[in-house]
Amino acid sequence: MNIAVSAFYKFVSLPHFTALRPVLLDAARQRSIRGTILLAPEGINGTIAGAPDDLAAMMDLIRSMPDFANLDSKQSHAQDMPFKHMKVRLKKEIVTMGVARLDPARVVGTYVAPQEWNALISDPEVLVIDTRNSFEFAAGTFRNAVDPGTRSFGEFPAYVARELPEYRNRKIAMFCTGGIRCEKATSYLRDQGFENVFHLKGGILKYLEVIPPNQSLWQGSCFVFDEREGLGHGLDINRPAD
Repeated sequence: MNIAVSAFYKFVSLPHFTALRPVLLDAARQRSIRGTILLAPEGINGTIAGAPDDLAAMMDLIRSMPDFANLDSKQSHAQDMPFKHMKVRLKKEIVTMGVARLDPARVVGTYVAPQEWNALISDPEVLVIDTRNSFEFAAGTFRNAVDPGTRSFGEFPAYVARELPEYRNRKIAMFCTGGIRCEKATSYLRDQGFENVFHLKGGILKYLEVIPPNQSLWQGSCFVFDEREGLGHGLDINRPAD
């Protein structure tokens, strides 16, 4: 079985987000799509899977909505369906940090393309932070990256307050799985007065998709929250060792 997988998100003002739930849920079920889509006043976040043609049609439908016209996505594949059900959930945040005043649709750090990422994080003066949880960090990360030691993204502000004041005037580069957590993390740092903040555009998934292994500074496996467990270069399945 050939299953296509699409991971996507977009920070955008969605005051009508509750009305989108039945539309997306019905469309997904009609196409036998499974996975999870989160909707909140700050935007959309999802990972869904299905037969390639069905998934393409679903993504076309989402992008036909004015709020999501330029929605970017990371494409991968699986031998078997990695999700058991289709869920569209209504949330307060599409990625939970618990800081209500942030607006990542308007204020974030500087995006860095995967092709430019190696040069940035190879600079010894740059602090490289993995914004994911510690168990994700343990599965794989970039060379010289710092583990904030968080068990959930909601602990990130406390890490910043505890560990980063001395780095306020240094360059800080952050990354995460698909881009959403590091995008919100850079928004938070900007809110706290940090100016030299950078993040990997498209996250680890985009980096692994476009950077060949012989040029890579990635080490290990990229943990994903589905039955594939971990992905390697080319977004092939790369399960962490037991």
